[in-house]
Amino acid sequence: MPELYPLENSVQHNDWGSRTRIQELLGTVPDGTPAAELWLGAHPSAPSRVDGGGSLLELVRSAPDAMLGRRVADEYGPRLPYLLKVLAADRSLSLQVHPKPHAARAGFNRENRQGLPPGDPCRSFHDDQHKPEMVVALTEFEGLAGFRAPRAVLDLLDGLDGALVGDVRALLAADRSPGGVKAAFTRLVVARHDAGTPDDVATTVAAVTARLASGSPSSRADATVLQLATEHPGDPAALASLLLNRVTLDPGQGLFLPAGEVHAYLSGLGVEIMASSDNVLRAGLTTKLVDEEALVECASFVPRPPQPPRTRAAGGRGQVTTYRAPVREFALTLADVGPDEKVELPAEGPRIVLCLSGDLEVGAEGCPAPATLGRGASVFVPHDAGPLRLSGSGHAVCAWVP
Repeated sequence: MPELYPLENSVQHNDWGSRTRIQELLGTVPDGTPAAELWLGAHPSAPSRVDGGGSLLELVRSAPDAMLGRRVADEYGPRLPYLLKVLAADRSLSLQVHPKPHAARAGFNRENRQGLPPGDPCRSFHDDQHKPEMVVALTEFEGLAGFRAPRAVLDLLDGLDGALVGDVRALLAADRSPGGVKAAFTRLVVARHDAGTPDDVATTVAAVTARLASGSPSSRADATVLQLATEHPGDPAALASLLLNRVTLDPGQGLFLPAGEVHAYLSGLGVEIMASSDNVLRAGLTTKLVDEEALVECASFVPRPPQPPRTRAAGGRGQVTTYRAPVREFALTLADVGPDEKVELPAEGPRIVLCLSGDLEVGAEGCPAPATLGRGASVFVPHDAGPLRLSGSGHAVCAWVP
């Protein structure tokens, strides 16, 4: 008979993480250690544990048709195609890109031939999967995503001191095509290897500081440069923020990042879902491995505005919002469940439900006993459990395969 599987999930302790937000969600006592991400899924790097023993990775592999459904198992094999996260950032993440499918396969196979073991910090490719992703804000959420139009970048660079920004300005002025954007961005990120770059970056940061103090209309972009330069002194990637779109999401708003999109989250709490991959190519703003060559090879340099997911509201008071991105691996549904309400959730496929607040009951048509979830608790719902409903009072997020 189908079961609902309570999950135990791992917390990733990156230095940019919050010291309180994930701890508050999980009801643990903060100890000063930053908690950056809560992972819910079956990625081999940190699979969720199934209550009672074993991992979600092993559970899915043991009975893929029952756990995933024939449609999902036929398309993706015996693997959960998405990875759900809660992301809590008190400072900026790395300037990064996630690879497209062909680049992920090529990079993973190349590093395997080089003999790099799984989990090696010198690896750029930890698996052979692409990694489009979507984030939905739970608090005000700040980030950088995709390239600004070259004309807007040239306006931001105008009047700034420093040889490096001078080179970037000249490259863009000579070629405003995606090729020119690529050349300008590459000039910035490879400059980290030049001995004089920290002093040159400091010169530009001083000019940005003076411009911000003068009340320039570019204050938001300038403030971003100063934030990044404070967190990562001397890193030319702080100046690369001038090439990228600045994004603020209010709670409930979402952002889709296709594979190849250059981005960096800056701060906030959000629910993030992605294809099940741990491939991150970094170009700066980090103490982890930087592989600007792989990043430039995998990135898209076509300027465009940030891309929101498609949303659809349902329920008698619009209390259920579904977020869809133009990919096949994942979708999200956020539900605000009130007393005496029953909320219907996706009826098939592998689903993960996480309670964000309150107390909720998760019931499935094929399971005799519901699961009770308090704040921070989660459950895996296999395909064989059938249609799903929520009751009680609280907020929840459900990850599923469209």
